[in-house]
Order: sequence, then structure tokens, then C-alpha cells
Amino acid sequence: MDELLTIENLSIRHAGRSLVSGVSLSVAAGERVGLIGESGSGKSLTALAAIGLLPDGMTASGSVGLAGRQVIGATDREVVGLRGAVAATIFQEPLTALDPLMRIGGQIAEVVRRRVRRDGRSLSRTEVLAEVMGLMARVALPDPARLARAYPHEMSGGQRQRAAIAMALACRPRLLIADEPTTALDVTTQAEVLKLLEMLVREENMGLLFISHDLPVVGTAVDRVLVLRAGELVEEGPVAEVFGQPRHPYTVGLVEAARAFDQAIGAAL
Repeated sequence: MDELLTIENLSIRHAGRSLVSGVSLSVAAGERVGLIGESGSGKSLTALAAIGLLPDGMTASGSVGLAGRQVIGATDREVVGLRGAVAATIFQEPLTALDPLMRIGGQIAEVVRRRVRRDGRSLSRTEVLAEVMGLMARVALPDPARLARAYPHEMSGGQRQRAAIAMALACRPRLLIADEPTTALDVTTQAEVLKLLEMLVREENMGLLFISHDLPVVGTAVDRVLVLRAGELVEEGPVAEVFGQPRHPYTVGLVEAARAFDQAIGAAL
């Protein structure tokens, strides 16, 4: 298989404290992999290490390969060339990830222009605008011409998330890292975003690393899942197997908590 992301024995430390220890995982083209665990388990740090964006003061050891190129120990200049070209990230809260002072169309257009320069080409202003409209339509944003002129705060949460996905797609990445992409969305919008991600992975043959603490969401989004607890990988396997017959006590607790929550919601309704 065409391995896009290969993490081996990843450890992350900060101020003498271990935050992630000995994590290994891989994502191949066309593969949907989930990384789950409670808040503080190291999910987002693992994703940031994968693209060389750990916060200052944190150090990583082990191996992180993006399309065969090493991230840990590489210079920022070397890693910048992998972001977008190999991997693009959708962050948890688009309202903070997007530039609040820039219209959505302009933000997507900037990514398009950067990708074109990366590829050694150029596009006219009309061609850039046409691609922006196409990307917005691709992620099912209604009335792209109107929303392209909107600022992030003038859009709904689902529309902002779709715009963030359009920006990621503008890079034409081979791997999409989605860090809690549905957390701030209502159930209906969650389902729409998940359907969109599934379609994009299938049509573009991209790899997907989907990070979440929401087990029902993960269950519909991925084929294989890994469970993190306090920075350590405790269980992994096909999602139906891990959720249907969890082996580790921590995973058992997560599954039981998710079932109890669903039952409580059902009883309330």
C-alpha cells in the first residue's frame, strides 16, 4: 500500500514530562484511520507532530514519515514543503482557525495561489476565482458567490467547517488530517460533514486521519481505529472489532460510556 503517514515509536515531552509515549500508526492512500481518546490523551499532539507543528518547548523523538520523508529532525523549510503538498489539516474550530479579518473567498484564493506557485505555474485572477467557486461548490456551500464575500463570523458553524475543508482541498493533499472536525456542529451538520469527508476520500483516494473523542462519529467515519490513553496506544484494530469487542479496560469504559449516553438521550426523547 502507498503509505502516506508512518509514525513509529513517537514520544513527545514538555518540561521533563511525557505527553505521548511510544505511539506507532500508519495511514495509506484511500484508508480512513481514527485516533480516539479522552481530552488530554495526546491525539492532537500526535497530529501536530505529524506535520511538524508542535508548540514551542515540546520535543519529539521517534520517527514521523510523510510520503517517505522524515519530519522529526527536519528543518522548518523542509517540512513546509510537505504541508499542503502531502498533508493538509482541518482544525477543530474553524472560527479560530480562519482569519476573522479576511473574506472567505480571499482565504481560499490565497491557498490556491500558494499551491499554483508551489507547482511552478501561474493563474489569472479570473482562473483563481473560478477555482475558488469550484471548491466552494465541491464542499456544498450554498450560493458560493455570496458566501465568498462573507467573513467567518457571518457564516454558520457548518459553513465555516466546509470552507475550512475547501481550503484543505485547495492544497490538493494526499493525506487529510481532521482534528475534531465535527465537535462544534449540530447532529445534522455533523452527518453532512462526515458524508462529505467520506466522498472526498473515496473520489480523491486520499488518506484520512480522523481525530475525535466522539465514538459514534468515529464509528461512521473510519475503517480502522487506534485508542490513546494518557499518551499511550492501548488498543487498535478494525472499528467494528474495537467497538464491538473491546479488549482493553479503558476502551471498554469508553464504549460503555458512549452507549449509556446514547441510551440517556434516547430515553429523554
